[in-house]
Amino acid sequence: MSVVISNSSPLIALASIERLDLLKRIWGEILIPDGVYEEVIVKGEGKKGADAIKDACNDWIKRSSVNNKSVVEVLQYSLDRGEAEVIALGQEKRASLLIIDNREPRGFAKSINMKVIGTIGVIKLAWQKGYITKPIKAIEQILINGFWIDERLINQLYKDMKE
Repeated sequence: MSVVISNSSPLIALASIERLDLLKRIWGEILIPDGVYEEVIVKGEGKKGADAIKDACNDWIKRSSVNNKSVVEVLQYSLDRGEAEVIALGQEKRASLLIIDNREPRGFAKSINMKVIGTIGVIKLAWQKGYITKPIKAIEQILINGFWIDERLINQLYKDMKE
């Protein structure tokens, strides 16, 4: 079974447009480290999408603690706790995929040969699998909800859709 680990922002972005289900449909189960749980469920209580993520944590999103705390401490010199824990947990669990949006942790994960996808990649994959019919509309909704997405990623999705 493949192990997929998510950071906070993809969960929040997808929950904000009521499409958290895409993760379940594509991978079945997602792991999140304690730092992501704290950020999304505890600190995010009452925010848009938090209840949906909390409900999913009682079902198909599984919380998992990082064993190697020293790796997290080192990574936290340049990454936030959730990002550091996603990468450390990914190493421990030999994850097949990390779902991370921010450039710095993505770059670091790739530099140690970990496969990474972001929210746009999840939406593209969901579109390719037929789980959504209007990926650009989903991205527009995410933008309306206050998320920043690199314009180059949106343009690449447009290009991919035309091919």
